Amino acid sequence: MNDFVEQLAARASDEGLLDVAYATVDTPVGSVVVAATKRGLVRVALPGEELDGVLSSLAENVSPRVIAYPRRLDEARRELDEYFAGERQRFELPLDWSLSHAGFYRRVLRATAKVPFGDVITYSDAAKRAGSPRAFRAAGSALGSNPIPIVVPCHRVVRSGGDLGNYGGGPELKRYLLELEHAI
Repeated sequence: MNDFVEQLAARASDEGLLDVAYATVDTPVGSVVVAATKRGLVRVALPGEELDGVLSSLAENVSPRVIAYPRRLDEARRELDEYFAGERQRFELPLDWSLSHAGFYRRVLRATAKVPFGDVITYSDAAKRAGSPRAFRAAGSALGSNPIPIVVPCHRVVRSGGDLGNYGGGPELKRYLLELEHAI
């Protein structure tokens, strides 16, 4: 990002005209887009998601005032770098849940956020932790709509019997993350 663009973003932030800041993070699995509001990290877009689509969705569902401002995302980028380097087991970022559906879906995601590094649970476990033990399919749908993957570790949820199950970034990425955490 050049100095002029950085100055414009800083000015927009100072004047209250920046509602969503975003940046990219180079990771061993590809480029990840992170976005944050003043409340916290609101979106992590996995490799393969088109930047224009991510930004359009943020503009439509959060605020049209979306600006590239990596400085606001320094902490998120640092924590992701540490995670992929094997130096971080727990994210400490404030989260903005506004892109997650309310109710059961959000309860599933909040419960999943508490699954420790290196552990896995089943979709049934996720449903139980969210208060609806028989709603394992709905838990899978909630996890599939996770707007903050990796940080909210939906990759740590597997099918009963040990099959990895689905993942927004694909089965190879899910396997990579679980291997990184020595969970499989």
